[in-house]
Amino acid sequence: MINEQIRDKEVRVVGADGEQIGVMSAREAQKIADEAGLDLVKIAPNAKPPVCKVIDYGKYRYELARKEKDAKKKQKTVEVKEIRISPNIEANDLNTKMNAAKKFLAKGNKVKVTLRFRGREMAHMNNSKHILDDFAEQLSEIAVVEKAPKVEGRSISMVLSEKR
Repeated sequence: MINEQIRDKEVRVVGADGEQIGVMSAREAQKIADEAGLDLVKIAPNAKPPVCKVIDYGKYRYELARKEKDAKKKQKTVEVKEIRISPNIEANDLNTKMNAAKKFLAKGNKVKVTLRFRGREMAHMNNSKHILDDFAEQLSEIAVVEKAPKVEGRSISMVLSEKR
């Protein structure tokens, strides 16, 4: 809330350079802000009495937007990369998939390893679970199993994330 939108009887006023001016009516505080050519902005509405500051509102909004932008820059989004394998995969193909997983983990992403079954392979689902266990064991020095292997329809999936 700024300027005339402030309807409180008494407010605590902080000056433009940060010094405490004191507790006064909202009208008096507005006069002080007008004399300085600045805006009266309610900063802490839940305080007793509410705290208002005499500042340039446009500059205040700009600083808030800048802080939000900097906070977003520092955030890191973690992607989940998927690697699909089949139950009758050969050793060299499995090594290639493991190398891809190592690259994804090195970049800080999580890796979802999916073992897909088609047709008659569905009859041997429990015999193929060892492939995912071997995959996780091979990557155990750089990765940890975040979600254990779980059957989801025609596939078994697990999620690996980088060790910290």
